[in-house]
Amino acid sequence: MFNRIINILLTGLTLTLLSISLSTYAATPSEPLWPSLKTAYFGDKAIREEANDLLVIEAPKRAEDAAIVPVTVKSLMPQSSDKYIKNIHIVVDNNPEPYSANFHLSPTLGLVDISTRMRVDQYTFVRAIAEMNDGSLHMVSRFVKASGGCSAPAGKDAAAALARLGKMQIRMRKPTIGEPTQAQVIVSHPNYNGLQFDQKSRLYIDAHYVKNINITYNGDSLINVDTGISISEDPSIRFTFTPTEAGTLKADITDSEGQVFSSEKQI
Repeated sequence: MFNRIINILLTGLTLTLLSISLSTYAATPSEPLWPSLKTAYFGDKAIREEANDLLVIEAPKRAEDAAIVPVTVKSLMPQSSDKYIKNIHIVVDNNPEPYSANFHLSPTLGLVDISTRMRVDQYTFVRAIAEMNDGSLHMVSRFVKASGGCSAPAGKDAAAALARLGKMQIRMRKPTIGEPTQAQVIVSHPNYNGLQFDQKSRLYIDAHYVKNINITYNGDSLINVDTGISISEDPSIRFTFTPTEAGTLKADITDSEGQVFSSEKQI
């Protein structure tokens, strides 16, 4: 009887350990994807890794909500006409579409301080690769523990999402000419990526997502973002810029169905 109890306990312990092992394996792929992703996206170009003297990337170690993971990228050197960050490429290694966004930046931004929200499918490195105006590449990365964000259902039902589609806000405190100003562009959009499952129809929802966000001041581009399916529902871009004169801050957004939404704010 005693031996039987011991065997039952050992069997249960074995199954528990096996379950933990399998879940860990599923959460962290055994083979790193970055070497092949680097070749796919950047070819044979050299990338300086751990470029912590140039960039900082901020993201939670363990995300509260894998469908809305905040990611911030900051530069440690000011933009100038001689030396500036031309592009920031965002790569989420283990997402279905790893190349997630490309921020085309103006040298007039000053210090780069940009935030957005992303979907994360499983435990992964999130990488920011700065491309300088001289063509050099510099990378920082952050490991994020999150899973299921790419297939998570939208927060609003389809009817509510459609009713608010394209509603936009430009949020900012009262700016001062010549002083750094933080602004945020938000658009109401379900950003369906083709991986969400509709419980009513029992079918996958067709992809319909924001493809480009262009932010200008007095007609000059500040940030032009090419986005993909990893950007979260209701895409948001928070950034800092310095208005040198009174004018108009404008955001134009284009989605995958060719719809264009615009909003502007006077400064």
